[in-house]
Amino acid sequence: MRRKFLLLLETGLVLAGLCLGASAWKIHSALQQPLNITREELLEVPKGTTPTRTLYRLEADGVIKDAFWLRVYWRFNLARQPLHKGEYRMQPGMTVEGLIELWKRGDIVQYSMTLVEGWNFHQVRAALAKAEKLEQTLDGLSDSQVMEKLGHDGIFPEGRFFPDTYRYVRGMTDVELLKKAYDRLDEVLAKEWGQRSADLPYKEPYQALIMASLVEKETGVPQERGQIAGVFVRRMEMGMLLQTDPTVIYGLGDRYNGKLTRAHLREATPYNTYMISGLPPTPIAMVGREAIHAALNPVAGNSLYFVARGDGSHVFSDDLDAHNNAVREFQLKRRADYRSSPGPATAPDALDEQPIPAASPNIAPEVLEPVPPQAPAQMASPESPASVDEPPQAPSSAPAQPPAEEPAAAPVPEPDATAPQRPQ
Repeated sequence: MRRKFLLLLETGLVLAGLCLGASAWKIHSALQQPLNITREELLEVPKGTTPTRTLYRLEADGVIKDAFWLRVYWRFNLARQPLHKGEYRMQPGMTVEGLIELWKRGDIVQYSMTLVEGWNFHQVRAALAKAEKLEQTLDGLSDSQVMEKLGHDGIFPEGRFFPDTYRYVRGMTDVELLKKAYDRLDEVLAKEWGQRSADLPYKEPYQALIMASLVEKETGVPQERGQIAGVFVRRMEMGMLLQTDPTVIYGLGDRYNGKLTRAHLREATPYNTYMISGLPPTPIAMVGREAIHAALNPVAGNSLYFVARGDGSHVFSDDLDAHNNAVREFQLKRRADYRSSPGPATAPDALDEQPIPAASPNIAPEVLEPVPPQAPAQMASPESPASVDEPPQAPSSAPAQPPAEEPAAAPVPEPDATAPQRPQ
């Protein structure tokens, strides 16, 4: 009886060994089989998909065989290994084992999106909507609803996102990417605020962000950011109006068609810095780190005015006489192809090639009341409206008042460009 038992036991062990060996061979063969593809393909793994489901899907598509043995391999060797959502690049000649190595490393195909300095929120949303690999969740939502979805209810979105190149994978939502940009802006602004110069006219970082957006829209040559910020800061400290055209254009919203008239300069919007003192209520565009740094570390000096040369750079002047001479030289006698600033920032290739209007869909926070016209500052401001398309006049306590709808005699700028007759 004992001998029979031992014989049965021995036979069982042999059979078990043979089964294990056969299983190991089957698993090894399944792992070493090449993927049945003739060109590169992307394997999409949606959120929540299990390895088992993915393996059987590949088998159903004819890409692999023996999904059962691969499932057994995963169950006993990689049970705690997560399968990350996204796309995996399958190459001709790759084995199943090579594909599983991609899964183990989380080697997911990544895409990139560049948010450009100077863009407004309308342009940001347009770029997000064209990113096919992003999961679109913001369609049909207002700007305020977008901010609520980001967890920042009541925050006006303009200028609150950091321009940079962001990586994302298929299945990532547009909200997730926007949150990255929002958090990045907060991080950069906080760091630059901690390294700011003394005696600046800002009570909080948000005011510096607003100033940075003016600097961003006015700058054609990067090296001039600090000088432009210096002019604006000194004018604020002296009680002078900022009188910068990009704020007027932003306040016009969809009504801006590329022509800035002198009537526009007198129109009472919350953003018209010809009519309001100090800064506009919100930023007017996204800003890069350099513009924030310039707003918080303006270049010292005496200049209170600047005028565009037409090549993106500016002539800075300390007094109105010198400024009027520069206006006469560079604007009143300008060439037909004169440009006061470079054209709109070029969008990434994947985006719409048509220029996007410079207006935000929500031009001003709803809580802001219309700002009534204010008396111009007694100190002469740079390039007063009288000097937009007329020979410079002697300083006066108030700008000349030309006919209401007479357009300024300047070449039509691009929709997102600064108008040529910039009065700084």
